[in-house]
Amino acid sequence: MQHATRTDLLERDQRHLIHPIHSRSVHAQGHVWVRGHGAVMEDADGTEYLDGLSGLWNVVAGHGRTELAEAAAAQMSTLAYCSAYAGSSSPAAIDLAERLAGITYPSINRFFFTSGGGESSETSFKLARSYWKLRGKPHKTKVISRQWGYHGVTLAAMSATGIATYWPAFEPRVPGFSHIPSPYPYRYEAPAGVSQGIAAADELEQAILREGADTVAMFLAEPVQGAGGVIPPQDDYFPRIREICDRYDVLLVADEVITGFGRTGKLFALDHWGVQPDLMQFAKAVTSGYFPFGGVGVNDQVAEVLDDASGPWMHAYTYSAHPTGCAVALRTIDIILDEDFPGQAAVKGDRLLAGLTDALAGHPHVGDVRGKGLMCAVEIVQDKATKEEFPATDNVGNQVHAATQARGLFSRVRGDVYLLAPPVVTTEAQLDRMVETVRDAVHEVLPA
Repeated sequence: MQHATRTDLLERDQRHLIHPIHSRSVHAQGHVWVRGHGAVMEDADGTEYLDGLSGLWNVVAGHGRTELAEAAAAQMSTLAYCSAYAGSSSPAAIDLAERLAGITYPSINRFFFTSGGGESSETSFKLARSYWKLRGKPHKTKVISRQWGYHGVTLAAMSATGIATYWPAFEPRVPGFSHIPSPYPYRYEAPAGVSQGIAAADELEQAILREGADTVAMFLAEPVQGAGGVIPPQDDYFPRIREICDRYDVLLVADEVITGFGRTGKLFALDHWGVQPDLMQFAKAVTSGYFPFGGVGVNDQVAEVLDDASGPWMHAYTYSAHPTGCAVALRTIDIILDEDFPGQAAVKGDRLLAGLTDALAGHPHVGDVRGKGLMCAVEIVQDKATKEEFPATDNVGNQVHAATQARGLFSRVRGDVYLLAPPVVTTEAQLDRMVETVRDAVHEVLPA
């Protein structure tokens, strides 16, 4: 039987599918992925590509892990699904919550499970509102997040997301969401004599005072901003953020959807700075992308208030604590711990960052090369001295992206920032090839 060609598949795709970040013109030259192994994906035309972004930051264990498929099959054969509404549970959900309590931040011992990061954001918003109502502070409903933060695309999560290109087609945004500047070490301008990290953190205090501390429920932040451009904070940033949240009675919510489960070189990323959040959102790596799954970890104080409420907490998803998702998550956590993903990400991340720095730092249009663990970015600018960006119409980032694909590397860009977050199982030789590919692509698009 003759296999369908990529062209045939794309024609059928265009007739029937609407895609995430839908763009008919972009998709006309798209890929149709048919198989993967390790850090490699294969297109329907038989071409192999290095997976430079772990799918969408999630396939940390690499493609083709049969043990994860086996974990799903075993659970599906036993009990594929049951409700997790109060009055129902499953051994897989209980085992996963118990396992997570043993590896996450010490103050977080209770978990609500979702189908992914956007649902986790929604859960945090509603949990924060209900917590403050139960505490007798019903006006604490507002959410502060950051420019370049990404938290999902449901209407409220989009309103928390600080990437403006996600807004126009869907506005007006949900009221009660506001943004402060990112700590963005390459671009944040601190007042003279003030640490950049402290000044960026103090933006939160100013925002809380502007809004009124009695109206702010939570501050939502990725420990390392991902989709917004791989932006690691300064070392003094999150300790000051924790102090400010404590001072004004604001919940600190860590969005660890990308950073959780080893990606940054720690199992959970706020451990880099000795900070514990009140709530912790997660998804992606918890199942390595093999099953749609996520959740919110809740600290003991918030959980106790929820437990003591006189009525039910009316927040629920059909697929909360899906037994198959829980089983895949448990097996993924085994892999993450047994194969020391945090340690691997730290060592391999250093290699990737050093390689990119050596290969590109001298290029006149590479303004910044940065990273934390296996999250790296190359920021391309028109003028290195002033950090001036190219006009958006020049499409420089997309040109670089196309040039890397022509050389067998598939990833993503944010404007003119090229992003890399390969699977933790990526070999050193594959990392070196990624470096060479990005270097050659940048030189092709912007000859030095």
